[in-house]
Amino acid sequence: MKNEEVKLTLYKGGFEEKVELEHAGGGIRAGFPSPAADYMEDRIDFNRDFIINPECTFYAQCTGDSMIEEGIYDGDYLVIDKLVEPENGDIVVAFLDGDFTLKRLDIRKTPNGRRRLFLMPGNPKYDPIEIEEYNDFRIWGTLLYSIKDFSKRHPKKNRKRKSSSKNPLR
Repeated sequence: MKNEEVKLTLYKGGFEEKVELEHAGGGIRAGFPSPAADYMEDRIDFNRDFIINPECTFYAQCTGDSMIEEGIYDGDYLVIDKLVEPENGDIVVAFLDGDFTLKRLDIRKTPNGRRRLFLMPGNPKYDPIEIEEYNDFRIWGTLLYSIKDFSKRHPKKNRKRKSSSKNPLR
């Protein structure tokens, strides 16, 4: 087992404009196909509907594999809120001894009532990290969302819109 060094690249969000997307109000089934386009009845706004505290919300890109069992992979974009009070079991961005890391917060009480803090990886090849009094430690923010790029290409880079005439399904 080992401890992993995680690199998070942080970005401040731009929340001044609306980011509206069409929304299938009835949902989209993962099983039998449904004509979802017939149910496009509403619009969601990413900034309005997903961002709680715009002034304290940041994005980060995750590097590393310590959280894969939590569904967070290398390259995923993270939405982090610094004002959301972390609770036991939340995934948090922690600042530990000069580095940022992304882990699940585990607060345990000992029989004598003392609290012990652990940062738990989501990958069995990494060790839990117990926070000791001598550590320079603070929780920097709470993870709200993880955004994946299923196209296997970096967003906005090398992404070309295919015309419908080249679509093999049409």
